[in-house]
Amino acid sequence: MLQRRWSLRLAHQRVTALARLSASPHLGIGSPPWPQPVVLSLAAAYLLLWIVTAVNPHDRFDWLLENLLVFVLTGSLVVTYRRFAFSTASYVSILAFLSFHAVGAFYTYSETPLGFWLQNLLGLARNHYDRLVHFAFGLLFAVPVRELLVHVTGLHGARASVAAFVCVLALSTGYELVEWWVAAIVSPEAAYAYLGTQGDVFDAQKDTTLAICGAALALVAVAGVHAVSRHTVRRAHRTANLAHQAKSRTRRRRT
Repeated sequence: MLQRRWSLRLAHQRVTALARLSASPHLGIGSPPWPQPVVLSLAAAYLLLWIVTAVNPHDRFDWLLENLLVFVLTGSLVVTYRRFAFSTASYVSILAFLSFHAVGAFYTYSETPLGFWLQNLLGLARNHYDRLVHFAFGLLFAVPVRELLVHVTGLHGARASVAAFVCVLALSTGYELVEWWVAAIVSPEAAYAYLGTQGDVFDAQKDTTLAICGAALALVAVAGVHAVSRHTVRRAHRTANLAHQAKSRTRRRRT
């Protein structure tokens, strides 16, 4: 009798926990926003990397241009944290992307050693570090953008994912336009280093394509996680119902 009661209690706990998980918009397995000390530790880790890469970059003016939008993004995250905190997965994703970008800004994207290593390893015609970071932008920012849309618009499921995909496409395209405007207005002489086209006339189109491919991959992963969680919730519900029916039959037999 005690064993049956314990089984029923465990099943009920599983149903409650998994129901909350399924309802959560976060990819981070339904986890609540990280507590303040953890978020601060992530910010401190990125700040340390940023300081190291800001000390003596290969091209100071290009470094400044590359960091203009970083200042806007990090400032926005700090200012809006009390009103809306992202999930653990999103903060890790944002930190990872900013770290990739900090390294690229330090060396300039076309001169990053990792890109040259990949070029030699794969026999590529150019340094593809900028391609890697554009793909990482789509892959790592799709989930935070989706979370923000869920919070602001109330969209869920496939609609939220489609809207996030469109937003990543718009952001990637918009960034290419901003690159062009900044290079043309601020310093046309430094445009080649800043844009990092490396002689590819279709550089902007290829960068945008990689960004949306990364976003599509991330959002498909989100859909997979949510599908698994819904299946687990349904299975837990069935287990709880069977345990409840068994308990009811036992009571009827005793009466």
